[in-house]
Amino acid sequence: MTASLDTEQLAAVLQLSSPSLPIGGFSYSQGLEAAVELRLVHGEASAHAWIEHHLMMVVARSEAPLWCLLYDAWQAHDEKAVHEWSQWFHASRETHELRQETEQMGLSLAKLSKELSWADAEAGLALGLVKPLTLPCVHAFLCAAWRLPRTIGLGAYLFAWLENQVTSAVKSVPIGQVAGQRILTHLRRRLPEVVDAALERAAARPPRLDTFAPQFAIISSRHESQFSRLFRS
Repeated sequence: MTASLDTEQLAAVLQLSSPSLPIGGFSYSQGLEAAVELRLVHGEASAHAWIEHHLMMVVARSEAPLWCLLYDAWQAHDEKAVHEWSQWFHASRETHELRQETEQMGLSLAKLSKELSWADAEAGLALGLVKPLTLPCVHAFLCAAWRLPRTIGLGAYLFAWLENQVTSAVKSVPIGQVAGQRILTHLRRRLPEVVDAALERAAARPPRLDTFAPQFAIISSRHESQFSRLFRS
């Protein structure tokens, strides 16, 4: 990752990655809460392992390269490819909760972008025509509109995901704030590896997208009927 940013771009990346961004990320755990209920996650070490496996075995193999494909499509003004890849990602979400999550967060980010005039009107119109509108689609759209380097934009997307997972673990396991920061410190150092792998997968023809994660899908399904819960997924 050898991209450079000016001060305005750096501030834009920080804003897009901020946990205070009002798109509802704090309300989702992506199955982690169900893993806690099943005692698969029960302390700092198991929380670290769960999040790391999710990052390397699920996100790095599908969502991250998919983000790259969407970014490239937005940069090329290839609306057909944007629609196809956003639909593909939505179809790859194996549970009702995961589909709701990406739809709600994508729509919220698109609404925020419109209210704050983060993109020109023509680009915003093209974004509004995408159905279903997913989170990686809108995030990649903004990074392309702001001319952020692809590696930096994807790194911001991944860090926001990682920080949300750590926050979910702090609340649901629970673990202490310092333990959460230990997990975040270790796993953020793996993000360049994830970005490099995502770029390679996206560049393959056809793109190498791997969604095989049966335990994740089963546990996410279990969360839908969990009796008591803090999170929406």
